Amino acid sequence: MTAQPKGTIVSITYTPAHITKKTRDHFARVTMQQARLISNYGIEGDRKTGHPKRQLNIISAESAASLKAEGFKTRPGELGEQLVISGVDVDSLAVGTQIQIGPFARVEVTEMREPCDRFEFIQQKHLSIAEGRIGVLAKVVACGMIHIGDAVYVVEPAHA
Repeated sequence: MTAQPKGTIVSITYTPAHITKKTRDHFARVTMQQARLISNYGIEGDRKTGHPKRQLNIISAESAASLKAEGFKTRPGELGEQLVISGVDVDSLAVGTQIQIGPFARVEVTEMREPCDRFEFIQQKHLSIAEGRIGVLAKVVACGMIHIGDAVYVVEPAHA
């Protein structure tokens, strides 16, 4: 890519395939230094992948910091996210926007992520406080390895 990077990856988490039961009081996420993104699937080895529109939960580091200041649990994976990106206002990305991560991997925003009842229970905060602030859902459109510190580029969708 010739464009300047907009941000960097600061956190990668996933739910290992061997964890077959949802925990009641937290999101079962494990931190990683690197991961392989697989097209139309998500993070390799992640139990919570494969859905056509919900392969990845992505949040901005700045949003996570704001939520932390309001008392939310925000250690890696505690907001239910898989990727945290600094320097990109993820909440403002339009559906269809693509995010290039490192030299090869690319994901596409499919919808805004909204908090669910489980999120509310885990965080012990009303859903309305987090609405529009916990990132986006995305699908993997180009596979590749990603690493903490990888550059992130934003590719706006073409308008018809």
